[in-house]
Amino acid sequence: MSRLFCVIPCYNEQEVLPETAKRLKEKFESLIANGKIDEDSRVLFVNDGSKDETFNMIKKLHEENKLFQGINLSKNMGHQNALLAGLMTAKDLCDMAISMDADLQDDINAIDAMVDKFNNEGCDVVYGVRSKRATDTFFKRFTAESYYKLIDSMGAKTVFNHADYRLLSRRALFALSEFGEVNLFLRGIVPMLGFKSDIVYYERAERFAGESKYPLKKMLSFAIEGITSLSTKPIKMITGLGFMIVFITLLVFIYSLARYFTGHNEPGWTTIVMSVWFIGGLTISSIGIIGEYIGKIYLETKNRPRFIIESYVGDDEDVEVSDYIYKR
Repeated sequence: MSRLFCVIPCYNEQEVLPETAKRLKEKFESLIANGKIDEDSRVLFVNDGSKDETFNMIKKLHEENKLFQGINLSKNMGHQNALLAGLMTAKDLCDMAISMDADLQDDINAIDAMVDKFNNEGCDVVYGVRSKRATDTFFKRFTAESYYKLIDSMGAKTVFNHADYRLLSRRALFALSEFGEVNLFLRGIVPMLGFKSDIVYYERAERFAGESKYPLKKMLSFAIEGITSLSTKPIKMITGLGFMIVFITLLVFIYSLARYFTGHNEPGWTTIVMSVWFIGGLTISSIGIIGEYIGKIYLETKNRPRFIIESYVGDDEDVEVSDYIYKR
């Protein structure tokens, strides 16, 4: 039987963690009883620099049941880096890993279908995809779906309505470890792995407890990160827009000369002001987009660790803490 690790990034999740652990325990016991996963399967919580009692609760969960393990990052590294830290820790210990959020919005029952596609159909990647967005506000639903369409139009391959709820086989995890980007956008990187993949649809529930860790500001930042990490099309669009403006400017110049020589020259204060503001705004926004890419190049060349693990809570026979501290 295959050994499953469920990797769950946590940031200030003390309100929801007991219920999450309870439901996962029941799910794992059911999967083991039905012979779908090995009895040595584990739930790996990743504490991403929480300021509450999240990590102490993880340690207590492990003391009560060896099903639960945890790693504690040295500081808050961000959701994507925390998720990667868990996956890279699990890759040497499991046959497959499922990543999900701690807030119970991802339907735990979808794990059965994911495991079946791994065991019976040989899928290395299984995406959890939302079948609908009934729990979202109109604004969030519209902006989220528009974003998926936008990022695809930019040439970045993603799975529509898929976040970070997915199954990865061990060889998919090792392939993922070959990607050395500091600017992580796993939703776009995983489809690059290739391998046989499939989709499991599920209905996303409302957050069980606590507050969302993705307010509008973080969502916008994450959206920009996704586009600029996976596609250079915005720069190409700037180049095309620049040539178009040069062409329009040339036409306006010819038109102005014609009016001048035919004696119809009139003061063009409005036209001049509008042109100056338009060109100025375009220039600043273009510099900003190019600056995003230059900033990413700057961070990539530094080659800083994407995560640093301070401590590991788990079985001694599985892993030595020293193997993971300061590991990229």
